[in-house]
Amino acid sequence: MSTSWLKNSVFYEIYPQSFCDSNSDGIGDLHGIVTKLDYIRDLGCNAIWINPIYDSPFMDAGYDVRDYKKIAPRYGTMDDFMHLLDEAHKRDMKILLDLVPGHTSDTHEWFQQAKSPYPGAYDNRYIFTKSVWDAPPEYRMMCGICDRDGNYLVNFFSSQPALNYGFYEVDHPEWQFSCDSPEAWETVDAIKDIMRFWLDKGIDGFRVDMADSLVKNDEEKIATAKIWRSVREMLDSDYPDAVMVSEWSNPQRAIVNSGFHADFYLDHPGNGYNTLFRKKTEDGDNLSVFADHAHGDITAFLADYVPAYLCSKDHGYISFITNNHDMPRAPFYMSEWMIELSHAFIMTMPGVPFVYYGDEIGMRYRTDLISKEGGFSRTGSRTPMQWNHEKNLGFSDADEDMLYLPLDYSEGYPTVADQQGVGGSIYENLKSLIALRKANPELSNDSEFEIVYAQEKTYPFVYKRGSFTAFINPSDEDHTVPYETDGAKEYFFLGGYELGEEQVIIRSRSFLLLRHEG
Repeated sequence: MSTSWLKNSVFYEIYPQSFCDSNSDGIGDLHGIVTKLDYIRDLGCNAIWINPIYDSPFMDAGYDVRDYKKIAPRYGTMDDFMHLLDEAHKRDMKILLDLVPGHTSDTHEWFQQAKSPYPGAYDNRYIFTKSVWDAPPEYRMMCGICDRDGNYLVNFFSSQPALNYGFYEVDHPEWQFSCDSPEAWETVDAIKDIMRFWLDKGIDGFRVDMADSLVKNDEEKIATAKIWRSVREMLDSDYPDAVMVSEWSNPQRAIVNSGFHADFYLDHPGNGYNTLFRKKTEDGDNLSVFADHAHGDITAFLADYVPAYLCSKDHGYISFITNNHDMPRAPFYMSEWMIELSHAFIMTMPGVPFVYYGDEIGMRYRTDLISKEGGFSRTGSRTPMQWNHEKNLGFSDADEDMLYLPLDYSEGYPTVADQQGVGGSIYENLKSLIALRKANPELSNDSEFEIVYAQEKTYPFVYKRGSFTAFINPSDEDHTVPYETDGAKEYFFLGGYELGEEQVIIRSRSFLLLRHEG
């Protein structure tokens, strides 16, 4: 189904500029990550995804790449990266880099040549119209800002020109290339070359940014899937231990059709992840399954998740995330205790889980920050890691005004030092859950999942993983569920419960993991 090491992997996402600063310039760096590898391993994570570390003007925090084969100087050198990779591998930890295939920075060498009025090797690497007067309103275009007679498509910000993978449906043949054209596949080859560059250095794979964004006018993502299938064939042939994890949140298209080894379950409006953790009304009412005073609907989550799980489970993994660099952190939506219940759920579900840096201590979402490097509303989830109560909470020895972003000094702010070794803390409970998951094959990433009890707009939710049965009740009321408890023993719990002969009472705001022995 997938490379074997994914079966027991738990990932840790690092936003490098905010993780650990080793040279006192106020920005996290590669050597800083090296100094924290033992911390990550001790938490239980055995794989790391690092957000972009390539050379960039940082108009979108590194997701605007100027040179895919160069380390951004603020993070260090290629030697520093190779040292990080070597130290991670010594600890049996895997490293994924962030691949940004859909666009580059407008300062990239390819684009600098493409925007010239003179013919060059990269004239068709991006998507230009034939005339500056041709600007169809259905496309997101930058108009009249370069000497080339034409306008160009962008994927997101104005500084991110879209790479040319062609069009599945060509509606302007005078300037659109077919997705099967040589020009489109030259771009594919260029991205494969970048992947080979890093894979040859020994990295373990890529998280792929905006993986569904390649071919334009490709509503069903048929041509985009064809590209990724060709990439997967390259990996299987030449780098069989390397993996790709997609930012897509559509397992049918990403895993089954396109060949990704795993696909993130992201917070998209109305989908299962949103229903679990982020469902709010315009009036601010929280209708999530995991919410204080919870009254969510687990069946709405299952209606989205189960078909996706069933279609993809023999091909790859759905990846639950505690959070990521694009979403408000969990405390914006729920209390610390509810965060712990959500971690218990994530760490006992199938798939490859990802922990966002700082989520292991309940770092908070800042709503009072000015946008940094194109972060805008995302900026509040990218603040420096809070290690201890030393200078700058252990993140950096730089002067406070040099820090990448301000630290969170609000009342009760969390730190690693305050939670390590403290029973019942978010950190220690998450560490225990990861250890439990890794110690029991029936809780591993690809073990079977079975629904035992799930009713519309009520609690608890009960599910099996082999001989384990999990009961979760985020609501404010105790609930009783019929269950044959003979031979069942408590394996892990948060909150409270009571076992009867043929029923389980799961207390309010509680999680219970039973195991049938024998």
